[in-house]
Amino acid sequence: MTKRNKKRKKTVVGTSERPRLVVYRSNKYIHAQLVDDYAHKVLLGMFDKSKIAVEALKDAKTKTERSFALGKLFAEEAKKLNVSKVVFDRNGYIYHGRVKSFAEGAREGGLEF
Repeated sequence: MTKRNKKRKKTVVGTSERPRLVVYRSNKYIHAQLVDDYAHKVLLGMFDKSKIAVEALKDAKTKTERSFALGKLFAEEAKKLNVSKVVFDRNGYIYHGRVKSFAEGAREGGLEF
């Protein structure tokens, strides 16, 4: 674990009122989870190839467009769980490109962070 990740783990904590929105990106895909750290539960998890996301992402041509659409869809699913405020955990990635696009999509979908 790098120093950056250790520092992030100390400061970014999700609660039941404000769960932690964790973003992971690989070379091909982007994953997102809502985590309640105190209850040790994953409230919602989604990635590009999940059954819910495939239909919504079929019009997106680039990975950045896919991550924006996934962020929007993720926010809609979180709203169904009565979650509107989250703590954004970019997982050590720079706030740029697909991570930024996902966050903008989630904000447009109705999440506050």
